[in-house]
Amino acid sequence: MKIRILFILFLTVVSLWADAQTKQIKNIDKYIEASRVAWNIPGMAVAIVKDGEVILSKGYGVRNVDNQLPVDDHTLFAIASNTKAFTAAALAVLVDEGKITWEDKVKDHLPYFELYDPYVTMNMTIRDLLCHRSGLATFSGDLLWYGSNYSREEVITRAKYLEPVYGFREHFGYQNIMFLAAGQIVSEVSGMTWDEFIKVRFFDPLGMNTSNTSIGAFTRDSNVSSPHNDRNGVNHAIDWVNWDNIGPAGSINSCVSEIAQWIKLQLGNGTLDSVQFWSEQRTREMWTVHTPNSISSWSASNYPSKTFAGYGLGWD
Repeated sequence: MKIRILFILFLTVVSLWADAQTKQIKNIDKYIEASRVAWNIPGMAVAIVKDGEVILSKGYGVRNVDNQLPVDDHTLFAIASNTKAFTAAALAVLVDEGKITWEDKVKDHLPYFELYDPYVTMNMTIRDLLCHRSGLATFSGDLLWYGSNYSREEVITRAKYLEPVYGFREHFGYQNIMFLAAGQIVSEVSGMTWDEFIKVRFFDPLGMNTSNTSIGAFTRDSNVSSPHNDRNGVNHAIDWVNWDNIGPAGSINSCVSEIAQWIKLQLGNGTLDSVQFWSEQRTREMWTVHTPNSISSWSASNYPSKTFAGYGLGWD
């Protein structure tokens, strides 16, 4: 009788917990959709991962305002600079394997790497590439790759013409070209292209089967989101710009159901389902602030409790 009563109590508690969680998810669901409408966003997808479990993975709105096809949790989106976390993790894997260190000189792996200042050229490390402290201004050199036909190597070789605005390791300056160089090191050390490494070491074992690293693969998929331009409050679908030449800094395309696997891996400190991708020490290094950054006036007014900002290795 005691066992039966305890079992009934257990079922009651589980049922109440499940009902409470369902109610919370419904409230979150309404909030997300209301936010999408308020911000005039055509379509979006959201996943929530808690305690190693995906408790929400859902699409909202439409992929394209012209065809009005709905976003679902398998709709591909360009994840842009979230790609940088993959590039940092790729290098973390190589650090664990003893093939590189964070303090390796970039020039030792990429002989063609050259910046405006010869001292910086010779002393720039892999760690420096990943935490935006090259001395270059934020987004400096982006017109070398955006909409251009330059190859990845050609973009890097032209970085020597970019004059720094800060001292080396002195100030935060968001840099896509430095992450491109980081991805080229992955290629040089592993013997695979950066794209192949990301697929073989991350996408395939995580079951991220539709995720890819190129605009060509992206546009061949039928379930994709389109970029839009807001003109006087009205969204218009526009064409994609091919930026495969900056791949390691921003070319990954993925869907929320697959990115949830990546988040589970991150929250597991590099281990998922008893498989270690990288060590917990590497996670701590990637998530530790390496370059402090100032708090914008917008952040200060909207988040008054925020007291600092900074960049780790591929993580803001």
